[in-house]
Amino acid sequence: MLDIRNLTVAVGDNKADGHKTILKDLSLNVEDGEVHVIFGPNGSGKTTLVQTLLGYPGYTIEEGTITFNGTDITTLSINERANLGLGVVFQYPPAVRGVKLNDMANLVSGHKGSDEIFDETAEYAKKLNMTEFLNRDVNHGFSGGEKKRAEVLQVLLQSPQMLLLDEPDSGVDVENVEIIGRMLNKFLQRDLKPMARKKSAIIITHLGYLLNFVKTDRAHVLCNGQFLCSGDSKEIYENILKNGFDKCENSCLYSVREEDANGCATKE
Repeated sequence: MLDIRNLTVAVGDNKADGHKTILKDLSLNVEDGEVHVIFGPNGSGKTTLVQTLLGYPGYTIEEGTITFNGTDITTLSINERANLGLGVVFQYPPAVRGVKLNDMANLVSGHKGSDEIFDETAEYAKKLNMTEFLNRDVNHGFSGGEKKRAEVLQVLLQSPQMLLLDEPDSGVDVENVEIIGRMLNKFLQRDLKPMARKKSAIIITHLGYLLNFVKTDRAHVLCNGQFLCSGDSKEIYENILKNGFDKCENSCLYSVREEDANGCATKE
């Protein structure tokens, strides 16, 4: 579904504006129905990857290509990529004064201009504990968990083929992580057999607690704009908890090249 090849990305238009290369010769392949998780310390390039996949302004692709469902989207606009089936849950979703959450729900689900609360919206809102927020301005005065649940509500109604989730568990309490995780697991068809799954996702997370509720196929550790290792999600996460990212950076460079699936900090 998603094929990233030799991607090098810089932020900023020129050196005077702080032009800096963030992602360096990065490659990643996500098949139909797969869910990948990306770990990494702050400043490693995780959000840059998401913004680049979206086609967000200010992120310059210096080398490499991005192919989505057989279409080269490297130079496409945000709306073109969204229309092809990319959806995102932002790390820091903005408040939108004057626009009700239900208005946004109707917009993304194809009911633009209607004030009605449609059945699908009502069902998702109930499961996400967002019913009372439908007539409030989008994210205005929402807590961290409420913002993330509102984001998930919108992206589920958009029903993209591939979800990009930028730290959906940051600033969210344990109860809300469980609610979000179970909804995402259902949407991503993780209860079906692998061949029957049609939705894919990339999940960026620091906490890892979301993995208790969303079944993932593969994990990657991103440090200094490069993948240092890839493998089993649980094993890599446990190694991160035990050894931290510093040891990953010092000892995992061999893992990707040798297709080692043992996770981080496997060499002293």
